[in-house]
Amino acid sequence: PRRVTWRRGLDLNDRALRHVVTGLGNGTVRETGFDITVASEVMAIFCLATSLENLQQRLAKIVIGESDPEHGRRMQITAADLKAVGAMTALLKDALRPNLVQTLEGTPAFVHGGPFANIAHGCNSVLATQTALGLADIVVTEAGFGADLGAEKFLDIKCRAVGLEPAACVVVATVRALKMHGGVAKDDLAAEDTAAVRRGASNLRRHVENMRGFGLPLVVALNGFRDDTPAEIETVRAICNDLDVPLEPCTHWADGGAGAEGLAGQVVALCGSHTAPFQPLYELDLPLAEKLRTIARKLYRAADISLTPGAAKTLANLERDGYGRLPVCIAKTQYSFTTDPDAKGAPEGFILPVREIRLAAGAGFVVALCGDILTMPGLPRYPAALDMRVDAAGALHGLD
Repeated sequence: PRRVTWRRGLDLNDRALRHVVTGLGNGTVRETGFDITVASEVMAIFCLATSLENLQQRLAKIVIGESDPEHGRRMQITAADLKAVGAMTALLKDALRPNLVQTLEGTPAFVHGGPFANIAHGCNSVLATQTALGLADIVVTEAGFGADLGAEKFLDIKCRAVGLEPAACVVVATVRALKMHGGVAKDDLAAEDTAAVRRGASNLRRHVENMRGFGLPLVVALNGFRDDTPAEIETVRAICNDLDVPLEPCTHWADGGAGAEGLAGQVVALCGSHTAPFQPLYELDLPLAEKLRTIARKLYRAADISLTPGAAKTLANLERDGYGRLPVCIAKTQYSFTTDPDAKGAPEGFILPVREIRLAAGAGFVVALCGDILTMPGLPRYPAALDMRVDAAGALHGLD
């Protein structure tokens, strides 16, 4: 046996710590690991459930493993087989109720559920959205981490799951992001650079084209920063004019609701003018691999996808076991259309590497892990827990 040692300052993002072997000497040996809560299947189920009953039905479908072969075939073991559904529901039943909060200006809002859009489906709960639609004429909801991730999953997974048809789309852009996509280093973003804004416009153009592909009318909201200059804002306006899409600079970060009144007016107008039918990106009858290929080619502009042998085998098994009609959820970096976070702008013709496939049967989709994306992100090199202590008087230190 090998000893495991801990050294101060160990990088917890080290790949060796992301893979855990369990069952040594006490059960079935298998590789496992940790997922951040917002990337878990339970979070996805929580956000896609339409009722308490539906929550239980989805939890029951979670596949936790397979049995030993019986008569030449393996049997899937679910949470229902483990009789775990009741206990899981007991933990979630109160959390399933949407939280009604208000902004500083008294605007009502629901804050409920939070799957990350770079590794999960990136949308708030169905219950919150449906409740809001019953209370207001227009409901604004967020699908985070870029239109190639959050918006695609909102439209192809959440909307399709519960029959939602969005009336309009807001693509959020910033001068800072456009300059970064134009090659400006983070430390230099405060300096005016209209040329970089024009270079980075290829990224905005791609997002606009992608959203139009779903049949949605849209407006670009330019989220303001203190260092934005009038020349840079006008450069973005000229870019949007070329794209034939309205631009609304927003200063709600400083002026509250008054700083987004123009955007609100644009959204109301778009909702009233919406006539084209909403169109998901792919049909559910497509094989799983073809769904992945469709997203890669149409949204990311990749030449193709590449599957590791393990990923290809898992896809074949899922098709065989009756999961072929599920939508797909791509997990990749949010910083690029590729799996390389440093590939800015709007790359084309690359290969999208799919390293692993995971089934989320309860959530109702298949997850494709692409590139080096982590399902346990955000771990520091030096965890704050190392400095936590309780002194002799019982006082807690290390939380400041």
